[in-house]
Amino acid sequence: MHFDVFNGDADGIIALVQLRLARPKESRLITGVKRDIALLKQVSPEQANSVTVLDISMEQNSDALASLLAHQVEVFYVDHHRPGDIPEDEHLKATINTDANTCTSLLVNELLQGQYVNWAIAAAFGDNMKAAATALAEKAGLSKEQRQQLEALGIYINYNGYGRDLDDLHFHPAELFKLLVKYKDPLELIADSNSIFATLESAYRQDMAKAKSARVLFDGPSAKVVLLADQPWARRVSGVFGNDLANASPDKAHAVLTLNADLSYTVSVRAPLNNKQGADSICVQFPTGGGRAAAAGINHLPQEKLEAFIEAVSQYYLT
Repeated sequence: MHFDVFNGDADGIIALVQLRLARPKESRLITGVKRDIALLKQVSPEQANSVTVLDISMEQNSDALASLLAHQVEVFYVDHHRPGDIPEDEHLKATINTDANTCTSLLVNELLQGQYVNWAIAAAFGDNMKAAATALAEKAGLSKEQRQQLEALGIYINYNGYGRDLDDLHFHPAELFKLLVKYKDPLELIADSNSIFATLESAYRQDMAKAKSARVLFDGPSAKVVLLADQPWARRVSGVFGNDLANASPDKAHAVLTLNADLSYTVSVRAPLNNKQGADSICVQFPTGGGRAAAAGINHLPQEKLEAFIEAVSQYYLT
């Protein structure tokens, strides 16, 4: 049996869309909400012949990966997060690139030699890789309107991945993948009035309108920190709202905190767009923190650690 294991955000889903359009394969899909990254442990080494892993940290899945390799399971791994120690094993084929200006879908696009480049562009926009996405769109000869359409689609797919659990999402990521992979070109999906594009667009706009009321906890020269309520809409916009803030003030770091039921915080951090480094270094200082240089997060930040977090993020980017 083959397993496809992928992050439930735009980058993870669209990376798999590209691969399965190019290389159709019957598989069992393993995915979850954006922050559910310890996914590889759901794959049974006794059941798997081969596994494709996309856009989840190798470092956070190292034990499960080691178990698969010990059972001689073939693993194809593509990612852009901190990998930790990459095993040297004949059964592992890994493409890992932690450059802050790339993402998993862009790496898959390179592996496929641009076969489904429009999908890669949508994913890069969704992962807030605007410069890389725009450059690739210009190289592909897309019009301004087409670029804007792909940017919107990428953002909406990414927005769908955020939530405390799957009940917060509009579409289960596995179901969303199945709906997207029907289209060889995302522009065809956008033009299809019966596709999920309009549904996600409407939901996104409603939730983002509510985010304008976010409470500002800190706003200094190097960073801004805002707080959203313990509500499904707030959890859904936590990532895309952070991207919006980052795009509006590219010299500042931004953190979006969402209140949890236990009064801790879920934290989404965006490094300054003009200095895309350090987000992971800040978040790993706190338990349940991790991510990549440009964007990282903390799953459960205790209230008593809030001041220390604000101090850490604001001081890190002071020059």
